[in-house]
Parts: sequence; C-alpha cells; structure tokens
Amino acid sequence: MAEFFQDGPQLGNQYREDRSLQWMLRRYLSPEALADIDLDLDRFGDRVVGDIAEMARDAETNLPRLIPYDPWGRRIDHIETARGWQQLDRVSAEEGIVATAYERKHGAYSRVHQLAKLYLFNPSSAIYSCPLAMTDGAARLIEVHGDEYLKSRTFPRLTSRDPATFWTSGQWMTERTGGSDVGGTSTIAHAEGVGSTYHLHGTKWFTSATTSQMAMTLARISDGDGNTIEGSRGLSLFYLETRDAEGQLNNIALHRLKDKLGTKALPTAELTMNGTVARLIGRPGEGVKRIVTLVNVTRVYNSVCAVSGMRRAIALARDYARRRTAFGRRLSEQPLHLETLAQLQVEFEAGLALVFHVASLMGKEECGEANEQESAVLRILTPLAKLYTAKQVVRVSSEVLEAFGGAGYVEDTRLPALLRDSQVLSIWEGTTNVLSLDVLRSMAKEGTLPPLLEHLSEISSCSKRSPLADEVGKITRAIERIRGAALTMGSEGPDFSQSLARRFAYSLARTAMATFLVEHARWSLEEGLDARAVATARRFCEQDLAPLATPDRRHRETSLSLALDEELLEAELLHPSIADK
Repeated sequence: MAEFFQDGPQLGNQYREDRSLQWMLRRYLSPEALADIDLDLDRFGDRVVGDIAEMARDAETNLPRLIPYDPWGRRIDHIETARGWQQLDRVSAEEGIVATAYERKHGAYSRVHQLAKLYLFNPSSAIYSCPLAMTDGAARLIEVHGDEYLKSRTFPRLTSRDPATFWTSGQWMTERTGGSDVGGTSTIAHAEGVGSTYHLHGTKWFTSATTSQMAMTLARISDGDGNTIEGSRGLSLFYLETRDAEGQLNNIALHRLKDKLGTKALPTAELTMNGTVARLIGRPGEGVKRIVTLVNVTRVYNSVCAVSGMRRAIALARDYARRRTAFGRRLSEQPLHLETLAQLQVEFEAGLALVFHVASLMGKEECGEANEQESAVLRILTPLAKLYTAKQVVRVSSEVLEAFGGAGYVEDTRLPALLRDSQVLSIWEGTTNVLSLDVLRSMAKEGTLPPLLEHLSEISSCSKRSPLADEVGKITRAIERIRGAALTMGSEGPDFSQSLARRFAYSLARTAMATFLVEHARWSLEEGLDARAVATARRFCEQDLAPLATPDRRHRETSLSLALDEELLEAELLHPSIADK
C-alpha cells in the first residue's frame, strides 16, 4: 500500500471566492462606488493570501520580545518586533485600511469600503487589525473632539497612506483595579502650569499595541492639594506620544510583555507612567463621555474581525472537505458533515448581514446623512453586533477545528490560532455582560429601543408578500415579545433588568439578524440571484429568535445559590413567582 499524506486546505482569492461579501457590497453600494471598489478588493483578495499572509507567518513565528537594557546596562525598554510585523504596518498604510474611511472618496459608502477591506485583511494580518482599530478610533475621536493642535499634528498621521508618516495609536485603559470598570482608574494627572499639558503617574496593567507612536488614556486630575474626584465622573481623557523628540520613551517604564492565550504577534505590555507628558482632550471630567467615540469604532472593528474570522475558518473547512476522504467518501459527500458546514455558513451570513448594516449606518452618521432614527439604531446595534458576533466566532472556530480532526489540534497546521485568536474578541472592547448592560443603558438614557424595533418592523414589513412571509411573521412575534419584556424589565427595577440583560441582548441581536437576512433575501430575489439568501434566512429563522421567559424571584434566588455554590433552603424553592402575586 502506498504511503499516504493528506493535503492541507488551500485558499484562493478571498474576495472573488466570497459571494456573500460581493452580494452584500452590491446591495449597500451605489453602482459607481461598487465599480471602483470591486477592482480594489479583487486585487486585495489575492494579496491577503499572498505576500500579506507571508508577513503574518513571519510575525507569528518571530514573536515580540522586551529588551530592558542595552549591552552597557542602560535602561532602554525596547520592544523588538518581527520584520513581518513591521511590513504589515507598511501595508496597512499603503492600502489605506484606515485612510479609506477618512478620505471619503465615495462619501458615506467609504466606511463600507474600508470595513470590507478590513474584513479581507484581518484573518491574514497576525491581528495587526488591533492597532488599526485603535488608530481608527483615535482618528475619529480627534476628528470630532480634537483641538486644532491634534487635528493638524496627529490626525494626518493616523490617516496617512505614507508608511514614513503613518502612526498607529494605543488605548491604555486597563489597570489592576479594573478592566471594563474604568471607574477604578488610579492614574493621576498633574497640571504643568496653565494650559492643556499634564504629567501622568500610574500603572497600566494591559496596553495593546505598545509600540505605537501615541496612545489615548484616562486619568484623574489632581488639584494643588493632591485631591481627585473618584468614580467615572472624575476621569479625564489624555493624548500622549510614547517617545519624545529625541526618540526616548516619554517617562514610561515597560515591565513585561503579556503571555497571552492568542494574538501572540501583537505586543501587549504592562507599564508605568512616571511623569509622562500628555495633553488633555476636552474638559476635565469628560473622559468617559469622550472615549465613547473611540470605543464605538473599535467595537465595530471587533465585529468585522469576528465575522471575517468565521469566514476564513469556514473557507478552510470547506476546501478541506473536498480533499479529505473518510469512510469511503469525501467529507463533502458526508450528509452529517454537510449539515455542520451549512449551519456554520448560516451563522456567518447572519453576522455578515448585521455587521454591514451597522457599517452602512456608521458611514451615514460620519457624513452627517443619518436621521434621528438611524443614529439611535446605530447606538444600540453597535454593542449588540460586538457582543453577539464575538460569541459566534468562538463557536464557529471550535467547530472548524473539530472538522479537521487531530490536525485541528496541532499547532504547526496553524489551525489552533483560529480559536485562540477568536477568544479575545468577546473580551476586548467590553465583555458580553458589560455590553449587555450597555444595551440597557442606551435604552434607559437614550431611548434607543423604540427606534430599533420600529426600524426592524419597517424593514421586515417590506417582505410580507414575498416567499419569506412566514419568517416575517416570526420576526414580528419576536419584536412583540421583546417589547413586552422591556416593559416588564422597566417596571421591576435594575436587579431584575440586569438578570435578564444577556438573554435580552441576544434576543435583540438574533431578531435584528433575522430581519437583515430576510431583507437581503428579498433583494437577492429582485436582483435575479440564486436562492441561497432565501435558504439562509429560512434556516436562521428556524430557531426561537427571542426566548425571553422572564426569570421570576424564585429563579433569581436559585441562581444565587447555583452561581456561588451555596446552600439552598427548600423554602426558597416554594416562593410564588412574580406572575402569581
């Protein structure tokens, strides 16, 4: 018997082979914009599996390392990165992965173009998409809130296509006292005379993209007597450059690089600022309010990267299914394997529909074309897209590794990185629970739920007379169930609402995805395309879109016992539910 060697999966042009992306762009872009963008993405689709993939391979093979001292004992705190990582920086500038959104060559469509390019780039980038997310967020923050100094000095660098002048930005928020809870920030800012210049003192426990030329960070301004305002309302936003005019670190000491589960090529450091020179953005105490502009951008990036991660994993599994033979047939001929791949594709398509709806609204908002309803919808869909797609990509990546059998568990196939790198997406930019609570906050403070439900109803109603009438009915019933749950949550107090927040957010996200899939399917039929979009919408709507059984008092009391492994008295099980009272 001849010796057997299994062929691994191979990738072709990642734009040309992605009909889902092509159709999405065809629907959201004008014909003129699409004609121009299509050529750019087709070229880039080849590049991301060519030289860019080789750069990423080098970056992931030659991981960053911290060199604290030079050969003569001087403290230098130099982070050495791979040649491939440095080349990815050049490519990011040359390809305009940030710049495209701000050049606005195609007006509001420019953000869709830019995020489509990010979608192709991310899976081949060794997660260079992370510094780009913070760079884009910083650019948008400066565009909206920056003074003339920042707009003239920094904004052109963040949005440059010239590698010699292009800057990336860090985002230094996390401290020992808190991650998502920035109210625990202990970094202190001391004013330097009169004006916007301050000196920062404090330790940041987790700083991604520490080799960037600048960073945005939060700190508490101290008065002349050393007093500060505690909590989130005492935080102010600061801009800093990591090195001075002589190229020396800006009074920053790097302690170590983090040993992370994934994103290995990305330099992530723990550091202390010992009088770091920084510039105040906005007024004192407005830090949390201002940083939201940046975080909204990074959350959209997170969502795009999650969806692109799903797409790349499925592309690998699909190609492998045509190569691998088991039990006398190729995997592509095995009914159960086909069902598994089909369901993964449905999950991916749902995420893609949600993310590009957000991208379209984002482009309109940035160009001043969004109406009041669209702005409110964008506000609530941004955390929903981030929290839900981040969970989707972990599930999809895990299934794809399983589809490869043992090869999916072997590091030198590079397949395990799919799962390791996807796991961070539910943590960065707010965990699932934090974002679920942010959804509630947007509803309570900004009244975002009625505009969203109205938006979904308007979109789905256009398909009532299509072959998807049954699916429209399911969406309508889900919307009513969500509306009823929101009323109950509003009347029962914050603890009750928070206990339901994750389930409520998932129901909103699934209902929005179903709506956008139905809309896309109707459009595809009108365009004379094949029926895949219809099949996708129907499959996604087979599930319960809004399983919102209300947790009564007994449920919440037993949750306390189960969560903390505490004794549960029988009497607690006998409490009547709220509905029975």
